[in-house]
Amino acid sequence: MLRTIVFITTYLFTLAPFLALGDFIGHGGMVRSLAFSSDGRKILSGSFDFSSVLWDFEEQRELATFDRHSGPVNSVIFIPASNLMASAGDDGRVMLWDVRNGNASLARELNCHNFKIMSLSVSRAGDKIASGGWDKKICIWDLKTGNRIAYTKLPTPVNAVTFLGKIKSIAVGGHDSTIRLIDPITGKLTGKLLGHNMGITSFAVSPNGKFLASASMDKTVRVWDLDKFLQVKIFEHADNQVYAVKFLPDGKTLVSGGRDGIISHWDISTGKVIGYINAHDKSIWSLAVAPDGRFVISGSSDDTVRVWHIGTGDRIGLSSEGRIQEQHKPWLVSTNPGAKLFSKCARCHSLTNDGLKRSGPHLYGLFGRRVGSINGYNYSSALRAKDFEWNAETIFMLFDQGPDKFLPGTKMPVQRVTNSKALMHLVDYLRTATASKTKK
Repeated sequence: MLRTIVFITTYLFTLAPFLALGDFIGHGGMVRSLAFSSDGRKILSGSFDFSSVLWDFEEQRELATFDRHSGPVNSVIFIPASNLMASAGDDGRVMLWDVRNGNASLARELNCHNFKIMSLSVSRAGDKIASGGWDKKICIWDLKTGNRIAYTKLPTPVNAVTFLGKIKSIAVGGHDSTIRLIDPITGKLTGKLLGHNMGITSFAVSPNGKFLASASMDKTVRVWDLDKFLQVKIFEHADNQVYAVKFLPDGKTLVSGGRDGIISHWDISTGKVIGYINAHDKSIWSLAVAPDGRFVISGSSDDTVRVWHIGTGDRIGLSSEGRIQEQHKPWLVSTNPGAKLFSKCARCHSLTNDGLKRSGPHLYGLFGRRVGSINGYNYSSALRAKDFEWNAETIFMLFDQGPDKFLPGTKMPVQRVTNSKALMHLVDYLRTATASKTKK
């Protein structure tokens, strides 16, 4: 036994430099559902380990865990204009959680199903929630009162539901190939969309509400015009079932993923693929796109959530403390008041040009360096198109405005320092720490 422990410990330390950067690690089962908050600062994940987790997207750390389900969690969503989120799973229960100030408390439980719930959707106004499950039921509730508005029994187990908004209907997809449209008030069938050859796995609605995207076991993603109720595009995956699909905020492209672990980025107008991201070695079950359209997150059978910059396909994230560490951490012993703030920067950037490779470029010689000029680093087009030098003023503007505003399209997550005095301290620390005190 001792020999086994020694071997495993040695193996893990040997492997440490090659372990993944930037994953949201904590689940003990496949990640079946993901959601972004409207401000892009938090994400939700639901897993086969019976739990859902609220994460800080900027720092990629766990804020709260919801573990009251007695079965795998298949769907999680944020409720607009509220402090609520919802989760549903194999136990047939919908749970509403109050996530105010990072704390989690069960606000209400909605019961209608007697078998596993596979999908949740909330109306754009945030006043109604719909659930669909393998008991062939669609249940719709008023979120203000908790009362059930409508209930519908379908001829097939349900995998996906989504409010369509513009036409005031709910799209429902299940084990057969038919997309059914349901009135959210009466629960009655109002129409059908026919085209898939196998079961439906996931839906997404375009930001303007004009289009519905559907993913299927038939290895395609199909886009439907909701004004004309016509199929307008077919995106074929290379002999792999598709489990997740999401529109980007501009409504011009979408991403999809499935059994092969690859994220495909599609141009809706041309019907052609823009690019591929080799995201996971195992199946992708869930995708979510940041509200600003810069990042896509993927949940997989490998139990992880990973972050990707859509423009470059690069994996984005923070080094995991305790697994990958800088050999020398001068900011931990520095008396400069800006050193404490730099600890966040250190997760993505090395101070030295020969330090451990991180998700961001090294900071050696930062002041006076032209933006986007480190050889070998895969910069975003946003940085490659700029022509200025990093100095006290530009660095201050970067964190004062936020990377997403100062350099739209950058791979850098949203990180603002709103306290001007603290930001000036950070700039001062960067000036000294990236110059003469760094290794050459």
